[in-house]
Amino acid sequence: MCLPELLLRRGSGSDSFLVGENTVVGPPAAGSFRERPSKPTTFRKFYERREFPMALEHDTKGNHIVWKVEIEKLDYHHYLPLFFDGLCETVHPYEFFACQGVHDMLDHGGPKIQPVIPQLIIPIKNALNTRNHQVMCTTLKVLQHLVMSGDRVGEVLVPYFRQILPIFNIFKNKNINTGDGIDYSQQKKENIGDLIQETLEMFERFGGEDSFINIKYMVPTYQSCMIN
Repeated sequence: MCLPELLLRRGSGSDSFLVGENTVVGPPAAGSFRERPSKPTTFRKFYERREFPMALEHDTKGNHIVWKVEIEKLDYHHYLPLFFDGLCETVHPYEFFACQGVHDMLDHGGPKIQPVIPQLIIPIKNALNTRNHQVMCTTLKVLQHLVMSGDRVGEVLVPYFRQILPIFNIFKNKNINTGDGIDYSQQKKENIGDLIQETLEMFERFGGEDSFINIKYMVPTYQSCMIN
C-alpha cells in the first residue's frame, strides 16, 4: 500500500480492480474475437489486370458471372487457389467474383479438386483468421461445399485440421442471443456458431474414420454427430 496516487486492489469476488478509490477497471480484453485487417489479395491483383476468363453480367435476377471458357477446362492448380485467396475480400466486385468463382469451380471440378487441396489451406486459414463476420460465414459455407465437391476430399482435409480448426474452437459458441427477438442472421445462415457446428459435422461425416478424433483434439467441446 505504498502507492497513494495509484492504488490497485482486486475487487472482492470479481476480476475487476479498484484504481485509487473510485474507478473500477475490468481485466484487459483478450481480443480473440477482434477483427484482423487483411492484406491486399493476389486475387484482386489478377482481377484488376483482367486475367480471369470471366465477366460480370446484370439481368432481372441480379448479378452473375459469365465464364468465357468452359470451367472444366480451367487449370485448377492455378485458378482455384486464387479464388480461395479472394475469400478475404469484402469490397464489391472482388468479394462477389471470388465467392461465386469458388462455388462455380467446385460445382464443375470433380476429380480436379482433390489434388489442389494442399494449395487451399493457407487461403482458408487466412480468411478465417480475419475474424470478419462476413468473411468467416462465406468461408464456412465454401468449406461445406468443398467437402462435398469430390470423392475423398473430406478425408484429404483431415491432416490439415490443425491449421484450420483453431479459429473454429474460438468462435464455436459465438451465437447471437436475441431473447424474444428475431435472429435474422440465423434465417440467412449467417450465425457463425451454427455454421461452425454444421461444418464440423460435415467434416466428421465425410472425413473418414480418423475425422472425429482429429476434430476432438482441436475442438474439445465437439460431440460426435455419428454416435446414436
